[in-house]
Amino acid sequence: MAVLSREEFDSIEFDAACTGDHEAAAERMIQLAATGIQTTSMPRAEAFVRAGEQWLLADNPAAAASGFRMALADGGPVLVDPRVPLCRALFALGRHREAYALIAVLKGEGRDDPRACDMIMEVMVEQNDLPEALDWATAGVELILQGRPQRSLPGDPVPPPGHPDSYAGLRELLRMRYRIRNDLRLPEDEYDRMLST
Repeated sequence: MAVLSREEFDSIEFDAACTGDHEAAAERMIQLAATGIQTTSMPRAEAFVRAGEQWLLADNPAAAASGFRMALADGGPVLVDPRVPLCRALFALGRHREAYALIAVLKGEGRDDPRACDMIMEVMVEQNDLPEALDWATAGVELILQGRPQRSLPGDPVPPPGHPDSYAGLRELLRMRYRIRNDLRLPEDEYDRMLST
């Protein structure tokens, strides 16, 4: 029986990026997740999430949604709440009402993960829902500035709150937020001005 490892999943992802065969990568990951022995570096739930992401890249949102739901059912530690990429799969399936309902649940529970805010902001931009994208981008920026670190798996080093590495995507998130605000024809604000410092 195989032992799940982050290195193996990274290798599968790298090969898929080189060959474009994301379907084969997703199938391999699902097989490993279903039969392998989980480790602290690769919990089963995280393996299912990564398989779902490969299914999205393979343009198979139904299989992706299944992978994300398997991660939710497992309940183990993950780098990002599986409901976040599940929203993207639901939109791709044309199930907009269900996706928005899930986003409302995530917002209602209280946003506490900058990476999740970043990902939902991207999904909202894809849906051309710029006001909602701006709301999530702003929430993500505020979490980072409050020193809220992104999620990590057990055993991963976690930078102390406020450390510059607590979320490497701050500048990119600020840039995306700025572009959204420009598209909405909103005046520059304090977060926009942070890009010039």
